[in-house]
Amino acid sequence: MEAFSDRMLSRMRDRELYATILGLRAPWKVVDVDLAPDQEMVDVHVEVAGAHRLPCPECGELCPKRDHRVRRWRHLDTCQYRTTLVARVPRIECPTHGVLQIKVPWAEPGSHFTALFEAIAIDWLREASVNAVSRRLGLSWDEVDGIMQRAVKRGLARRSPKRLIRIGIDETSFQKRHEYVTVVSDLLEGEVLYVADGRKESSLDDFFDQYEPTELLEIEAIAMDMHMPYIRAVENSIWKAEEKICFDKFHVAQHLGDAVDKVRRQEHRSLLEQDDHTLTGSKYTWLQNPWNMGTKARASLKRLKDIALKTARAWALKENAMSLWQYVSRTWAQKAWKAWISWAMRSRLEPMKRVARMVRDHLYGIINAIVLDVTNARAESINSKIQRVKRMACGYRNRERFRNAIYFHLGGLEMMPATHTKP
Repeated sequence: MEAFSDRMLSRMRDRELYATILGLRAPWKVVDVDLAPDQEMVDVHVEVAGAHRLPCPECGELCPKRDHRVRRWRHLDTCQYRTTLVARVPRIECPTHGVLQIKVPWAEPGSHFTALFEAIAIDWLREASVNAVSRRLGLSWDEVDGIMQRAVKRGLARRSPKRLIRIGIDETSFQKRHEYVTVVSDLLEGEVLYVADGRKESSLDDFFDQYEPTELLEIEAIAMDMHMPYIRAVENSIWKAEEKICFDKFHVAQHLGDAVDKVRRQEHRSLLEQDDHTLTGSKYTWLQNPWNMGTKARASLKRLKDIALKTARAWALKENAMSLWQYVSRTWAQKAWKAWISWAMRSRLEPMKRVARMVRDHLYGIINAIVLDVTNARAESINSKIQRVKRMACGYRNRERFRNAIYFHLGGLEMMPATHTKP
């Protein structure tokens, strides 16, 4: 008899313990705790006690109970024991919404995990890949991915429209074969605001359509590269877009660097025909920033410049163009860039002339970037982080999952389940 009383007292304490851990309140209560030591499992049984009318999950009206459905949720492990919450969940009959299952206080609708378990999984996912988290938590890949998808859906639903001041528009590769997604980011907060398929004009239309015209008027600057579909989308949606579009300094530098390298390759072929190896192995000498050069590289560059090669003239044009970003006056910046364009067009170096024509056609955005002191560096940093996320996952075959991963890691979202049970 005494042993029976001890077992009953122990079971009562177990029920009280789990009721406290789960933060259960009336009408919910823990009715039993089943321990299976050989399987290292614990089942915690929960029921509604005493209540004959329960709130409708849609309208909150108290409605009569109809029947029950037994459901199971994975909970945080009890020491090394896998813990499952088992509940007989009532269904109510609402005169307005019909027969519905009531909401439970420990999990969100549609989930097979308690809120506390999902919170732990979300914390893990911030640090590791879906594969790694599935192994450590003993879940399938699809189960962990489902937790991530629900987290992102919650976060996007909770996020209020951000005030747009300075934004960046960039593309990032989804897969090989030139498949891309368009990423819009907040340059002040460093957060991803929007992810769309492709890099077409329509990729941005849906983003701008989320905002009222008065909200779009607050935009001061939009950093981007010289991709025409992006330019058209901004011009169609933003008033006085030509005063706000900023073409990134590093994008211009990339074009200049490519032009210098084309001149070098052309000249190198001509010199080799004369058995002249002057430019052999000099590619990175011309492309490297002089400020980052060591003593040996500086000496090599000086020797090459003194030979008065075509490549040296192209290099001088590139370096002069990069110095023009130091201006603060719109008037003087325009004069300096127009002088540079004239110099480049007279250079008789076709790759540099092509860049000069590109600069001439997009000069308004370059001047905006100089005067407003805007670069796409933060958007490029976000792009690098996106590629790191992709490498960690060993790539994505599904665009939706790729978007979710970007929002999850870089969207600045509040993704934790609302149903955080606390004692």
